[in-house]
Amino acid sequence: MLTPEFATPADLALCRQMIRQGSKSFHLASLLLPNSYRQHSRALYGFCRMADDLVDHAETPKVAVDQLAIRLDAIYAGEPSDNPTDRAFADVVQLFAIPRAVPDALIEGFAWDAEGRHYKTLSDVTAYGVRVAGTVGVMMSLIMGQRKPDALARAIDLGVAMQFSNIARDIEEDERLGRTYLPADWISEGKAKAATRLVAEAESIYHRAASGIAMLPRSCRAAINTARLLYREIGLAAAAQNHQGRAIVPLPQKLKLLARAVAQTPWLPKQTSAPCLAEGQFLLDAVAQTAASHASAKSFDDQMGWVMKMFMAVEARKS
Repeated sequence: MLTPEFATPADLALCRQMIRQGSKSFHLASLLLPNSYRQHSRALYGFCRMADDLVDHAETPKVAVDQLAIRLDAIYAGEPSDNPTDRAFADVVQLFAIPRAVPDALIEGFAWDAEGRHYKTLSDVTAYGVRVAGTVGVMMSLIMGQRKPDALARAIDLGVAMQFSNIARDIEEDERLGRTYLPADWISEGKAKAATRLVAEAESIYHRAASGIAMLPRSCRAAINTARLLYREIGLAAAAQNHQGRAIVPLPQKLKLLARAVAQTPWLPKQTSAPCLAEGQFLLDAVAQTAASHASAKSFDDQMGWVMKMFMAVEARKS
């Protein structure tokens, strides 16, 4: 298991508590991950949860967004601020070569919340989903050692589909916060109809995302498929009650979905030729650039190692 450099056991325990309290669905799915992946995924969740809450509860959200950017600067400098979630995320960044552009995009999504942005088209809503959830999918994929573009494209799919389910569930809650995430050009149909239409869009994306799960390490697939089915059910439950109130998936139903997810995991489709969502392509580009930089640096290190060995050999012959 990769060893943390910055996070203490207490920091990791706090991240574990945050996911247990903040997302029962994610927590349940995370229990199926091997310990090392589970620890790092919870660290990722802890940072994302902290950042989201900081902006949502700030008197001046724009100031909170600026603070997050400064904290990211410190994390990427290898000097995280004295905060449990920052230390835990700094380990994730370092251990799995997370491109800075990915969490930057996450923070940009929170900035859109802070400015009260409205979304005219489905593409606009998708761009938001890419930032606040597709980024998390990419980072989870990197934690699990999968950096191939096809797999990352499907991770973005899964994040966006989950965000669509969240939007469909939280219409009334978002309205109280003065936020609307449904495409403005759909709302003339009525918000409930527009939300049900968004759930239908999510259905095709959830289906496409399944092939990305088959590209992950075998030991991780059941956990991610469980998360896929649990969040899909949230959207379906919201549509079933016509988006009145907050839809809840009862624990017995969650356990049935978990069992179904485990049973169907070996039979998930192996690949798809579908391209990445156009709104998320920049994330794939960022990962590819990081990989190229890493390979270039590694090549330079290898060359320098060869030169040092040559000098040592020459000196040995002189003596």
